[in-house]
Amino acid sequence: MTIPRTVIGNLCLGTAPDSWGVWFPQDEHQVPYSRFLDELVRAGYRWVELGPFGYLPTDPRRLADELGERGLRVSGGTTFGALHRPDQWDEMLANTRRVAELTAAAGAHHLVYIPPMYRDEKTGEYTEPPELTAAQWASFGRRADELGRILLEEYDVRLVLHPHADSHIQTQPEIERYLNESDPQYANLCLDTGHVAYGRGDAVDLVRRYADRIGYVHIKQMDPVILDQVWAENLAFGEAVKRGVCVEPPAGVPNPDDVVAALSELDARIFVVVEQDLYPCAPDVPLPIATRTREYLHSRGLRGEWA
Repeated sequence: MTIPRTVIGNLCLGTAPDSWGVWFPQDEHQVPYSRFLDELVRAGYRWVELGPFGYLPTDPRRLADELGERGLRVSGGTTFGALHRPDQWDEMLANTRRVAELTAAAGAHHLVYIPPMYRDEKTGEYTEPPELTAAQWASFGRRADELGRILLEEYDVRLVLHPHADSHIQTQPEIERYLNESDPQYANLCLDTGHVAYGRGDAVDLVRRYADRIGYVHIKQMDPVILDQVWAENLAFGEAVKRGVCVEPPAGVPNPDDVVAALSELDARIFVVVEQDLYPCAPDVPLPIATRTREYLHSRGLRGEWA
């Protein structure tokens, strides 16, 4: 029998559509949003990240009704965009504003910004070079600051950039370069422990050395055996997910206990949002995994409310 630890007061547990195999606003392999929300409640969660814009209702009143009748609250919004493509800035900003407006209307103050993958999510084909040029890096931090300033001043929403497999912010040197070239007042980090491990980085080290930049957390674990296959076979992230690279705690890397212990020492209140990349998956797969994951993290001191 696991004896629950003392509640960790600076951390609050939530989950996201990703844990139900949701990667796109609409897709034939995904469950309807109403089923996702119902099962989220059954699994014991009370906080939810919005996920890809358009999956949950985008009308603020309708979203509030759907969440309110289930006793749910929003931890943050989610958006995708390319800070390294100046020619797409206006379109990216317009899309991000829509997500920020909905996020703010839902009472949340974090916007998880995910850079684009340089390989197609479904086919694995390369769509652009895997490394940024010197010119692209030169403006990346400034662009992040500019976007973060707009979000903070106009929507009271904080930008937290999310490192991602098969993206230009994947490895630890890339994550650190982004942090070192951006302003903590406007641009910080959504620490995704699984994606950091995917890029062979050290999430606990990032927490300890960049404590003031950890604004939000996605907690997940990766199977080290499949990670070795990723690098040996040059697998795309989509193929790695199909092979089961994401595993539920306490299996996989990094050790969730080490991550939680490091986060508990921070002088900040932080959402810790469960993600387990499952796309595509059978409809009955996510609920039991989500329930077991919540129970495990609950036993480690992570609760779904602020202590």
